[in-house]
Amino acid sequence: MLTPTTQARITRIVSYLPHLREGQLIWVERIVLQFRQPKTFVVNPVSNLVDNCFLEDFGDALRLHHCFSDDAFAKDKFEYTAVRVWQQCGRHATMAPRGNPGHDVTVGAERISLKTQADRNLRLGVINIHKFMELGRGSWTDNPADLVQLRDQYLAHLSSYDRVLVLRNTAYPTPASPFWRYELLEIPLVLLAAAKHGTLKMMQDSRQMPKPGYCYVLDETGEQAYRLYFDGGTERKLKVQNIRRELCIVHATWEFVIHELDEA
Repeated sequence: MLTPTTQARITRIVSYLPHLREGQLIWVERIVLQFRQPKTFVVNPVSNLVDNCFLEDFGDALRLHHCFSDDAFAKDKFEYTAVRVWQQCGRHATMAPRGNPGHDVTVGAERISLKTQADRNLRLGVINIHKFMELGRGSWTDNPADLVQLRDQYLAHLSSYDRVLVLRNTAYPTPASPFWRYELLEIPLVLLAAAKHGTLKMMQDSRQMPKPGYCYVLDETGEQAYRLYFDGGTERKLKVQNIRRELCIVHATWEFVIHELDEA
């Protein structure tokens, strides 16, 4: 049964429709039909960041985005939409100041870094963050000792937030499988901080200058958990590569199809 507030909202929306142009009505119809399409939204019941309200509203934002775009949800949209949805669901959430070198949003008292991954050939079992942070213009040549101070920059950067969330576009629609799929997972900060004890290796055979390098991080069984890649290219960025998915926390998943209006 509809609440009085919901009924009033429906009446208000209906009153707008006669004043819209034909093209505007097409867009409205497309959006409404999209919300009627098959979807599967799943929340981790122990998540303290995603509840059923966030699950449904953020999932609908993803579906709305794909009414108008075949591109994956970008980082700026992720930040803005997540904050708006947390607010709609009664959480205190704010965006960090533009250009902030640390966290992207604050939820409650927690500073959170938001990342995205949308590789077309994404491997479900590992996470790759292609630009975790910028490494600046400090000393960096072909001296392996330079990797120590680069890793120190990374570890200091970790102290500027409390949690790291990654929104991954794990499947694009195909004729055989028309579904978009997304997942929201968390990389534990303690896992990222384990790089403090990782093994550093500078790629002396590389033609780049400064020389790129790696930091290999193992789990307690001696298996590689992930690696840091210090990219000596023009951007001088740090990549976090091949983080094993089973070491992370999956907060929610979304799967849905996009309705084509000419099928109506």
